Amino acid sequence: MSAKPYRLFSEHLKELFGVRVHKISVDAGFGCPNRDGTRALPGCLFCDPGGSGAVGIDRRLGVAAQLEQGKEVMTRKYHAGKFLAYFQPFSNTYAPPEILQALYDEALTVPDVVGLAVGTRPDCLDDAVLDLLAEYHRRTYFWLELGLQSRHDRTLAWLRRGHDHACFLRAYARAKERGLRVCVHLIIGLPGESRDDLLATVAEMARLQVDGVKLHLLHVLDGTPLGNLYREGRIGVLEQEDYVGLVADVLERLPGEVLIHRLTGDGPRATLLAPLWSLNKWEVLNAIGAEMHRRGSVQGRFCVRSEE
Repeated sequence: MSAKPYRLFSEHLKELFGVRVHKISVDAGFGCPNRDGTRALPGCLFCDPGGSGAVGIDRRLGVAAQLEQGKEVMTRKYHAGKFLAYFQPFSNTYAPPEILQALYDEALTVPDVVGLAVGTRPDCLDDAVLDLLAEYHRRTYFWLELGLQSRHDRTLAWLRRGHDHACFLRAYARAKERGLRVCVHLIIGLPGESRDDLLATVAEMARLQVDGVKLHLLHVLDGTPLGNLYREGRIGVLEQEDYVGLVADVLERLPGEVLIHRLTGDGPRATLLAPLWSLNKWEVLNAIGAEMHRRGSVQGRFCVRSEE
């Protein structure tokens, strides 16, 4: 039973495997259809040239070598005993199935790697790829991580995501037909979205009965289109107090069984423009816990599942 007022993914992993389990991010050299000319768009507003989440990865190494390097760090810093290979930067299903299989299999040859997490876009999941992912779901511990960010098409268009909510729904339904665990990524603090807009996205997650949710704070990196808008004064970012309150609102409306993979995030210190308070990650996490305690609340307190 979690001591937190929400269901932490990390605690779920420890209960399942009996030891601390940490993700190790892997860059397998994938591209993205939203950046390579396949779409008539130059990429998402928030994505940096290296791909979102690519901090600290040595791209010169192969998959297995990246994992071995990550194991050493995670063992030393966090006393981790087992690991998940997290294919993170760009779109990690954006290749023919035989290439995907070779890369995923390489990851699973590394000792103490007990499963895979694959991050991708909803428009990079054809039937052949989903069938392959279903094979990994049957043979190892597997998560599909799908970037949605918002259920609102106007926001997705503004972000230049290159897909709409209907595309996400189709991909999600086909993944669930195959029994896959799905973690959905959402961004809090999107310009033009109100609290009600955010909670409408959360209500959609409850309706879909997603397995996991990863919450991202909208942060602004130098060298991105979003960074340019911020420098021009055309967008703002949330203050910590506002973000903490919104996260608590989200947690209260997510079903209690949904695994919370992340509650906040930050960018690399060298390129982060705003908000700088996001660098104090533990302070933010402690503030979220304190806010839930202040409310006397827990995850799922106000959850309403719609059957529409």
